[in-house]
Amino acid sequence: MEEKKKGFFGRLVDGLAKTRDNIVSGMDSIFSGFSAIDEDFYEELEETLIMGDLGIQTTMSIMEDLRKKVKEQHIKEPSQCRQLLIDSIRSQMDLGENAYDFEKHRSVVLVIGVNGVGKTTSVGKLAGQLKDDGKRVILAAADTFRAAAIEQLTEWAHRAGVEIIAQQEGSDPAAVIYDAVAAARSRQADVLICDTAGRLHNKKNLMEELKKINRIIDKEYPDAYRETLVVLDGTTGQNALAQARQFMEVADITGIILTKLDGTAKGGIAVAIQSELGIPVKYVGVGEKIDDLQKFNSADFVNALFKTE
Repeated sequence: MEEKKKGFFGRLVDGLAKTRDNIVSGMDSIFSGFSAIDEDFYEELEETLIMGDLGIQTTMSIMEDLRKKVKEQHIKEPSQCRQLLIDSIRSQMDLGENAYDFEKHRSVVLVIGVNGVGKTTSVGKLAGQLKDDGKRVILAAADTFRAAAIEQLTEWAHRAGVEIIAQQEGSDPAAVIYDAVAAARSRQADVLICDTAGRLHNKKNLMEELKKINRIIDKEYPDAYRETLVVLDGTTGQNALAQARQFMEVADITGIILTKLDGTAKGGIAVAIQSELGIPVKYVGVGEKIDDLQKFNSADFVNALFKTE
């Protein structure tokens, strides 16, 4: 287990290389290039963080914390600010223990997200990991809007060795959920994971669809623990944050799956999402393999970002 974790941490370090070049190298040159802590120093740091996709609100919060600590601790050397800044970023991401309570109960996990963010792949990877942990998992192919989603999820179900409930392209997603809930109850599944559509350009339809799905689960499976995860593409930076905000309007989001962190210069968005939205990033993806989606650990993320132990 420790080896597996270390392997993922290594991939996270590699995956955040561009973000590190984008944010950390810029910060380090400021720490070494300034001889005094003045307004110019703070402004340069602020700009670097904003450019690294931490967002204005998060950056202001981090800078405010930094200024306060510099004053309190009577710090004079810019280089001494590095660790303070790392600690501040870590605290922005720490929303307490990231909960994975759905694993301890009979649960229904709704997964939403626009096309192209890695939603169906994330559902498949999550199913495979839960199966490996000894859970009985059923998948519901409720993204009936595009045929490729059903085919893709069926392929992942075979790969993960889990059952799938699916209908034809264009069928009513709520009908798929109804069948899947019945199957989950009768077969005593531990987790039912539902791949749902995420057509944000038609928010009203999406809202109605999700309401209908939720009504069916509430009625047919009232004792199920509920989890609603939105999948966001880490490479889109601030657009991912905007998407998360829109999804929060149509669903009770309990967590984020942040994909494609490998090879993006916008990994700072993970900090912004947790800090600005107050929704925990629960899983991060750094590749295509089944174990390249892992539970998120804020300390590991910050350590990988700054290459500290």
